[in-house]
Amino acid sequence: MSVSKPPIFLKFRSSTKFIISTVGIGLFTDLFLYGLIVPILPFILQDRVSVPSSQIQSYTSALLAAYAGASVLSSPPAGIIADRLSARQLPFLLGLVALLAATVMLHLGQTIVVLIIARVLQGVSAAVVWTIGLALLLDTVGAENLGVAIGSIFGFISIGELAAPVLGGVLYDKAGYGAVFSIAYALLGIDFIMRFLIIEKKTAKKYKVDLEDDTSSRAEQDEESQDQEPNEEDPLIGNGKQESEWKITSDPPNWVRKLPILYCLSNPRLIVAQLVAFMQATLLSTFDATIPTEAKSLFGFDSLKAGLLFAPLVVPYLIGGPIAGKLVDKYGPKPAAVLGFAWEVPALILLRIPQAGGTKQIFVFCIVVALNGVGLAAIGSPSIVEASYVCEGYFKNNKEFFGGEGPYAQLYAINSMVFSAGLTLGPLLAGSLRDSIGYGNMNAVVAAMCLVVSVLSYVFLGGKPKLL
Repeated sequence: MSVSKPPIFLKFRSSTKFIISTVGIGLFTDLFLYGLIVPILPFILQDRVSVPSSQIQSYTSALLAAYAGASVLSSPPAGIIADRLSARQLPFLLGLVALLAATVMLHLGQTIVVLIIARVLQGVSAAVVWTIGLALLLDTVGAENLGVAIGSIFGFISIGELAAPVLGGVLYDKAGYGAVFSIAYALLGIDFIMRFLIIEKKTAKKYKVDLEDDTSSRAEQDEESQDQEPNEEDPLIGNGKQESEWKITSDPPNWVRKLPILYCLSNPRLIVAQLVAFMQATLLSTFDATIPTEAKSLFGFDSLKAGLLFAPLVVPYLIGGPIAGKLVDKYGPKPAAVLGFAWEVPALILLRIPQAGGTKQIFVFCIVVALNGVGLAAIGSPSIVEASYVCEGYFKNNKEFFGGEGPYAQLYAINSMVFSAGLTLGPLLAGSLRDSIGYGNMNAVVAAMCLVVSVLSYVFLGGKPKLL
């Protein structure tokens, strides 16, 4: 049977680096546009929709809740549909269409109903991009290289999540709505081009062309593992469990067969992996909500100067993320999660040291913020990698139960729900605690949460430790 002519630039469009970059831009766009719009929502409500001043806070909260609710509710269907489709590109593109529609409605909407619909569409897009994007990433690099890929992407997208609210506020203050939404449309354009151009590895293989890529896909890794005889030096499936222990021996009920990820959730490793993702998102959004307000309180900074204070947080995250990811791929998720959250405990407590003052106190604040960035770099990839290990173990040993593609998109749908919940809780928790017990004590509470997650990571991630 003849093979059709390969698409133009097939090698580049199906290369691992291009697909990773596309997924990274997709996740970056989602978080960046979310953060870009948030600081101008009150002004949209007041200036364009004519909401009374006394009701702006409640309507703003409703719009934030609409996004979070839509993201949580849309994630499971997105995961189920993605696992039943032969290709990821089409739903990945449709998610961007929803985000474009949301952005246009936020830009031009004149009623509260239109704005709510826009935020719902934005939430749906977030569910799709995180679910499909991470599944596409696993398809591309395989479980063995997932840590470094996740570490690189999370270091990059953290810039969008942390800096976008400040940038949105500055642009609105200096140039109005037009400048804010111009940035949004430009980013959407770049994102669309990259999503349209990608060619998935399994599609590229059909053209029987040497792709000259240095990273094997998940399917190729599966084929290699089946062709090789196991020996004493081979790593255990799932980073710590014998193959026989992944075998499903009981007969699950029909409702579990229809949504097989539910069986995986009976494993405490997967539950704790999701807790790690939740705490990571909570930390990110807590910094997002409190660094600008604390900078204003201590140093009298305006929005632009406060935005610059995110640099000490983002730079260690950006540099350390890929390094931490490589270590996760080599040693497993447990050390990075345990040490990363343990590191955050003193780093968060030290944030009570900076006081109101001049250059010296600003320097101290930047140093402590940078220390927190180191911890964030360490915890960026363990959750996704551990969750993928668990699903990989079950899938490889029970393919008749999970089907041909496995439950990976369903897994990342759950991860999207959990991460969205963390992004929602962080600002609410930080704002409430900061107002009631002060900034230093607020960080002490968050530090205690990190300590709990560190201990749970030691006990459960990668399997039961030898000391227990």
